[in-house]
Parts: sequence; C-alpha cells; structure tokens
Amino acid sequence: MKALTWQGVNKLSVEKVPDPGIQNSHDVVLRVIRSAACGSDLHLLGGYIPAMEKGDVLGHEFLGEVVEVGPSVRKHKVGDRVVVSSFIACGKCWYCSKELYSLCDNGNTNPALTEFLWGSNPGGCFGYSHAMGGNAGSHAEYVRVPYADVGAFAVPEGVSDEAAVFASDAGPTGWMGADLGGVQPGDVVAVWGAGAVGQVSAQAAALLGASRVVVIDRYPERLAMAKELAGAETLDYTAVDVDAALRELTGGRGPDVAVEAVGMEAHSTGVQFPYDQAKQQLRLQTDRPTAVRQAIYSVRKGGSVFVLGVFAGLVDKFPLGAAMNKGLTIRGAQMHGQRYIPMLLDRIAKGELKTAQFGTHVMPLSKAPKGYELFKDKKEGCVRPVFLPGG
Repeated sequence: MKALTWQGVNKLSVEKVPDPGIQNSHDVVLRVIRSAACGSDLHLLGGYIPAMEKGDVLGHEFLGEVVEVGPSVRKHKVGDRVVVSSFIACGKCWYCSKELYSLCDNGNTNPALTEFLWGSNPGGCFGYSHAMGGNAGSHAEYVRVPYADVGAFAVPEGVSDEAAVFASDAGPTGWMGADLGGVQPGDVVAVWGAGAVGQVSAQAAALLGASRVVVIDRYPERLAMAKELAGAETLDYTAVDVDAALRELTGGRGPDVAVEAVGMEAHSTGVQFPYDQAKQQLRLQTDRPTAVRQAIYSVRKGGSVFVLGVFAGLVDKFPLGAAMNKGLTIRGAQMHGQRYIPMLLDRIAKGELKTAQFGTHVMPLSKAPKGYELFKDKKEGCVRPVFLPGG
C-alpha cells in the first residue's frame, strides 16, 4: 500500500509499505477514509521528537471503514465507519479504569525511552515515533487498530467525514483542556493558540458556560474563525501586550482558566524567542515554553493553567515561583480520547460543536508532502491539511 513516510528531518515522501494485518485478536484493520495532519506532527518533521526511524508512517488523526476484524472484537464489524482515538489504550489497566486513557500501562509496547525521559511511560500513539510504541500511522491506505473495542467508535450516520475526522484527536484534546482545566459557568477563559485544538478548547469553554473566551494567536484567518465559531474575543500577540489586555478585560485579575494549545515550538515577538530558539537548537533545552510562561504570568491568582501543547523534555526559565506564589493549579496531559469521543460525536451531530471547517486543505495522499509544507509554513490560510488515501 501507499503511505506518507518520514525520511529524515524536514523530509517526507509517499512510499510503498507493507499492508497491515491482524496481529492480535482485539485488532481491526481499517481502510482509511480521511487522515488529518496535526500540529504535533510538525515536531516529528523538525526532528524535535526522538526515536523516529526512516520509513516510519506518520498520522494519528483519522477515520476509516473496517475491512478486517480480529476474533475477540465485539463492537465492530466489516463495513462499519469508525473514528479512532489517536492514543492507544487497553481499557483494562488501573489507569484506563480511571479514564486516564493516554496513561495506559499496556498501550505502549516500547516504554523504555519514555520511562527514562519522564519516569514512567504513557500509552501508545499512532504514527508518533518508537518512543510511543512504534505504531504505523494513518497517512496510509490502511491501518491496524489495536484494542479496537476500546479506541474505535462508530460514527453516527448524520455526521460527515469532514467533521468526524477531527473527533479523533483535535476534538478530544481541545475539549479536555477546558474540562480538566476546570472551566466553570461565568469563568473568563484564555486560550493560547488558534489552531484546531485551541479553537475546540474555545468552543468547549463557551459550551461549559464561560462568560468570556479570549483566543490569542497571530494569524488573522485563525482568529476570525475562533471569533465566528466560538464567539471568542481575540488578541493578536504581535499587536498588543497580551498580559495587559487580559487584565483590562478582567478588571485587573486575569483569566480564571488559561489553556496552552501551542506546545514546544512556540513563537513570540519578545527577546525570549531568540533566547529560547537558540537554546533549543543547541539542545540546551528541548522545548520553547513561551506560551506556558505567559499563561502562568497572566492567569489570575488561584487560577488554573492547562497545558495541551506537546512538550518533550526540559525547558529553561520556567516561572515556578510565580506558579507557587500565585497559588496556581497546573495540569497537562496527552488526550484521553476514549473518555470524550462519544460525547463529541453526539455534540457534532446536534450541531453544537463545529469541526469540519478545520480541514482547510483537502488533498489526495500523494500530495501529502505539499500539504505539510503548507501546514508548517501557514501558507494559504492552512489550518489543517486532510489527506484522502483513495484520492
């Protein structure tokens, strides 16, 4: 079959790779219908995530049609249209029993590197390096799905492919930021990053009862989309002092909840950007924490900061004193997709949550390297490229 493969730093190509098959009794094999690029894929492309090997198949946000079913699968049959959580979880371990699915003890079959880096291993992930299990990704004609009864979900008939694909990763990730960030009715919520994840966080905050939602970014088309879909107020961080603007909006306090949806390659206009970038390139730190720092300084005393953006290792100049002395709650996680996907599909079906518009550039899989170029460089107003393996 054909698949998009990682060939080295900033090198992608569509190649022929072996077809997947049933390896364990709880597997299914899908014919991929749509597979979306994710902002976290750019960290793989740029060489910031370890344990990538030449020829690895990328992609972790997808839906497809079941074409083969393992003998222990009970919830799915050939012909079903399903959306799949990007994180792989067994559904039976202690963490899964607490709905902490991305922390599953059994989803990652290669835990040694992450145990060394972080003290323990998270679950596995499709197409996201051998540190996260070495699972082949979804930018392909077919993909094997382990623990299919746990991680694959039937798509309601009234939900389009265009909308359903983002219930795989961007939807649950963004919703989790508002939910586990503790958004309460009447809160003021600030979201750093107006990509698909940040925009879902903004919509989620509004649906959970926030009185005001503020989205921070520098791309006008993304800010306009956040304003239209979530009713959010927007700030262009290249044009305003974000901290001062947030305090003015909140009577001097700052937002109640801050959601960081940017991650390890954050951009800024201040002197911290060249500082962080130089240290990252010299491997004196692995990540650029610009947006996290700003969220910690800007959120109100006693507020909550939730980190959705992907971080790999170590950062410099982390404002621990501010976090402690302001009495902040700081949380983060890879997304617990299995907890949220059924609810999100229901909300999409009812028209409460809008996701289809994130796929601004739909193209055949053969054009995927070009799609990633547009995505990485934010050309042509690209929010997300979506690939059609059968196109």
